[in-house]
Amino acid sequence: MSQRLNTWQDGNNDRRWLSLLVEAMEEAARPEVRSQPVDRAILAPLRAQLARPVPRYPYIPWTVCH
Repeated sequence: MSQRLNTWQDGNNDRRWLSLLVEAMEEAARPEVRSQPVDRAILAPLRAQLARPVPRYPYIPWTVCH
């Protein structure tokens, strides 16, 4: 999946990236997927990311600034 997500970075594939995101969310929402346990090695970094404070200013890529 990470290889597919990298395809959006050229700027012309925003819809493709969004489509892949929706597809992944729909897959994760399926009852048979949701009922499966998640490995702690996956949950730990996700919890750490969610525990971080929200940045005061949104991220703006350097290429947009110039």
